[in-house]
Amino acid sequence: MATPRIVIVHRRTELQELLDRHATRGQAEFFLRSRGRSIQDAQDRHDRLTSALATIRAAVPSDWRQAEVERADLSRFLLTAEDIIAVVGQDGLVANVAKYLNGQPVIGIDPEPGANPGILVRHTPSAAAALLGAGDVGRLRCQSLTTVTATLDDGQQLSALNEVFVGHASHQSAKYSITAPSFTQPGGQTERQSSSGLIVSTGTGATGWCASIALERGGRALPSPTDPRLAWFVREAWPSPVTGASLTEGILETGEALRITVASDQLVVFGDGMEDDRLTASWGQEITVQLGQRPLRLVV
Repeated sequence: MATPRIVIVHRRTELQELLDRHATRGQAEFFLRSRGRSIQDAQDRHDRLTSALATIRAAVPSDWRQAEVERADLSRFLLTAEDIIAVVGQDGLVANVAKYLNGQPVIGIDPEPGANPGILVRHTPSAAAALLGAGDVGRLRCQSLTTVTATLDDGQQLSALNEVFVGHASHQSAKYSITAPSFTQPGGQTERQSSSGLIVSTGTGATGWCASIALERGGRALPSPTDPRLAWFVREAWPSPVTGASLTEGILETGEALRITVASDQLVVFGDGMEDDRLTASWGQEITVQLGQRPLRLVV
């Protein structure tokens, strides 16, 4: 077996972004003070992340390889099969990483226990350091979390851990035809729609954006993070003489897919709220959304 490589993923802190924008600490402090905030809050969060990163770096076995990457550079970073991914930050950072993985184990590390929900960043820095310090990849027990994948008819593909959004780039009215699985119609049920777009969510995403929509619809039961099922919802479907609003929610089981045929100039597809990293589908293109083939292996 090849020597493992630990890849530490983090994002720039608020303090670093403030210094990037204002050039000096004094100017950043003045900016925050003029808005009723103290730079000390940003400094404290920066220090907690810095401390967590130092703890993880120190725990990596001496014979392992080591690399670091910031969130903004993930799309350009080459991951290998031997990598173990240590994500230090909030739950959303784990979701951002998931789309680039192909079975590598992920250790979610919370630098601010109590400040984050800890759904995906389940380890304190010291607990993660103990896991890494043992130097035994075989000791890492993983839970497979369902992912969702959207595929365009030209082969372009995008995966997400929480949800995939399909709609207009500015969330205005999106026009398309939707085909959903149906027990009574072998080819599925189809409806032309104009809406604010639709989301297809995993069980992990069912605690976020999807949860708020489900609550408004009367509290539909949603999948759990490990269920091989997806929940989908159309947002604000508009009934008109040529568009309907009856096909607006459902569950996709294993092997089932939601098909969206674009009926406007272009629609976008993005995952986990990363709007800049998206696919664009033009008139007549078909988008297929279904269970992802690469679940996230989250270390528990």
